[in-house]
Amino acid sequence: MAHKQLFDLIYDSETASHLRAIERKFHSLIRATIEEQLTFEPNIETTNRKPLERPPAFGARWELRFGPKNQFRVFYRVREEKREVYILAIGVKERNKLYIGGKEFII
Repeated sequence: MAHKQLFDLIYDSETASHLRAIERKFHSLIRATIEEQLTFEPNIETTNRKPLERPPAFGARWELRFGPKNQFRVFYRVREEKREVYILAIGVKERNKLYIGGKEFII
C-alpha cells in the first residue's frame, strides 16, 4: 500500500489577523480542520473542498468549507512540486456575505 505524502502548511502573515476576528472558541476547530483536511491530498476535490472557479484577489485556487452550518472558509493555494499548501485567508460566511478579518469580502 502506498504511503500518502505530507504537505507542509504555510500560513500567510495576514491569517493571524483573520483568526482574531473570529470567536476564540472556534480557533482550535479551525486549526485542527486545516491540518486534517489539507495535510494530505489538499488538491483532491471533496464535498467540502473545492477548486475556485474565479480566484479571488489574494490568489487562492481552493476553498475549504467546514464548521457549524459550514460557516468557516479557508482559502488556499497548492504547490504540488514543493508539497506545500499556502493558507491565504480564513473567513466566516454568514448567509451570502463573506467576512475575512472582520471585513466584508467579495469573492
